[in-house]
Amino acid sequence: MVAAERSSAPYSIRALAHSEVGRIRKNNQDSGYASPTMLLVCDGMGGAAAGDLASAVAAVEASRSDRRIAGAEDMLSAMSGIISRTNARLGDLIDDDHALDGMGTTFCGGMFNGSQLAIAHVGDSRGYLLRDGELTQITHDHSWVQQLIDEGRITPEQAATHPHRSLILKVLNGQMDADPDLIVMDVRPGDRFLFCSDGLSGLIDDASIATLLAIPDVAVAVEFLAHAAYEAGGHDNITVVVGEVVEHDDDLERAAPILVGSATEVTIPRVGISPGPSNADGHDSTYPTPPAQTGELPPDEVARYAPREAKRRWPGTLAAILVVALVLGGSAWGAVAFTRTRYFVAVHDGNVAIYNGLPGTVLGYELNTLVEDTDIAVADLPRYYQRDVNNTIAVDDLAAAQVTAGELRMRAEQCVATRLARSNPQPSPSPTASRTVPQLPYATGAPAQPATSSPESAVPYPTNLAPLTPAASSEADPEAC
Repeated sequence: MVAAERSSAPYSIRALAHSEVGRIRKNNQDSGYASPTMLLVCDGMGGAAAGDLASAVAAVEASRSDRRIAGAEDMLSAMSGIISRTNARLGDLIDDDHALDGMGTTFCGGMFNGSQLAIAHVGDSRGYLLRDGELTQITHDHSWVQQLIDEGRITPEQAATHPHRSLILKVLNGQMDADPDLIVMDVRPGDRFLFCSDGLSGLIDDASIATLLAIPDVAVAVEFLAHAAYEAGGHDNITVVVGEVVEHDDDLERAAPILVGSATEVTIPRVGISPGPSNADGHDSTYPTPPAQTGELPPDEVARYAPREAKRRWPGTLAAILVVALVLGGSAWGAVAFTRTRYFVAVHDGNVAIYNGLPGTVLGYELNTLVEDTDIAVADLPRYYQRDVNNTIAVDDLAAAQVTAGELRMRAEQCVATRLARSNPQPSPSPTASRTVPQLPYATGAPAQPATSSPESAVPYPTNLAPLTPAASSEADPEAC
């Protein structure tokens, strides 16, 4: 935990949240939450095993536990309690429906008391602070590639295209208590906190994030951050939650909370306790309704909202049998079980193919099997995507792999058509529709204007951004083929 000096300055947060599916995914497995006292992003995983449900459970639990707490340590305890209850809730859901086994979610957010932000972090979603024009990554990724970076084995630039960049080492999945990273930070007027899923941080570098996060209008900054990730490929769901620290403002203190992403789309089943009628405010009674957001947590409620140990999911006898089986089976069983949950897209006989498992071998044993072959020639792809396929593309599940293969087919067909057009020039086709770039009011305090398609009136999109993947414009460049 990072110590912080206490500050008596009464500040408020102007909070905004945005979440979208992106270009490739079929559904949104991210959830976000923003209120005068909390900022949060959760990135679900598990594909068919309900990653959208996992992130929704975390965001809804946070929203129903959100309240004003004065002390930094109490805020950290409250955030830890949310994580503990979310994990236990996921365990209940998996026990009730084993088809959900494999789902999980990241958790990255903070609770605000007017002068400090208490941050709790699990997974590879990120928290950033922009202060006096300098961007700092607050959180540390719990991922395989981050561990390789920490050990000096790869560089951050190599991590951006590493075939296992989506492998997370710590996650909320209902199986065991997740030990979150806990941080307390003093805030200053003008600070901007960004919490985002890797659908943003995995595609846009820190310099570009700093440029966009510094846009004077917070709403425009959020819109441009999401738009930049979309234009950089939009390969994953994109969730952006921003909080700007300002002088105390009663209107901001009364602002309605914002819930976005899968938390607004999925229905969380009632399991774990006997279902009862909804509370007076319409909330599902399987969730505790927190005290009003005034003052400290009442003494008789401390135990209720404190972190609790997740309940054991197996009876004693079965647990003993499984322990013996695990000892006898050893790591080999675990490795095989894990590889069966992984999918990736790679090359097979010169074509794009879908594999189940992990790339490579162990002691001569192949860790993967070919699931689907395609007729998409890797040589037909743009150079960037040829490299990506040759390095292997990790995906959540078979459905995601098929979507990725479909995207690669489209890229290959575009390149084939481009090459034919070079050898047999044709009149230029009419422009295709594209996502409208929102206007950017560069002058401080200038009100945001509606986006327009008029070339004379549109404000150009910032050109000093450095996405980690090519923008749509460069993908369409004939030279890219």
